[in-house]
Amino acid sequence: MKQIERATWQDVEEISNLYDELNDYLVTHTNHAGWLKGVYPTQETAQVGIQNQELFVLRMEGKIVGTMILNHDQAEAYEEGRWRKVLKEEEVLVVHTLAIHPSYGGRGIATSLLNFAKLYSAEQGIKAIRLDVAIRNTPAQVLYEKCGYQEVGIVDLGLGIPELVWFKLYELLLS
Repeated sequence: MKQIERATWQDVEEISNLYDELNDYLVTHTNHAGWLKGVYPTQETAQVGIQNQELFVLRMEGKIVGTMILNHDQAEAYEEGRWRKVLKEEEVLVVHTLAIHPSYGGRGIATSLLNFAKLYSAEQGIKAIRLDVAIRNTPAQVLYEKCGYQEVGIVDLGLGIPELVWFKLYELLLS
């Protein structure tokens, strides 16, 4: 049974381990996301997400197997997106750090988290969900499009990492 809830301080170590295990996996497999152990995501990513009450976890059989951060933080480059609606910052929820433990891939966990984001957004009166994804992360792009997200541009997020320059922007309108 899948259970999605807001992460707590007691979850920090388990989330950090998930990030590390995922990044270790990405070193030996195709790293579509471009994430790097010790760079992103890290234990600090989890701590800030918990502190701001923006980090959500998906548990299966009591184990955290997926995470995501939901907030209103749109990178400056989002201004270049061809958004289908002009919205105020508080009317938009942004998905960050959608991470699935490598042992649990292919089980619909990312889809469950995105569906949760949609329900959560509707409860909050949000009008659109937005996100960015590395241009070479085609598996994630397929997932987002399957979940109804539409591409609205390609931008440089200004990360200063040669392998992570171009990102696709996606949007799901809710109202």
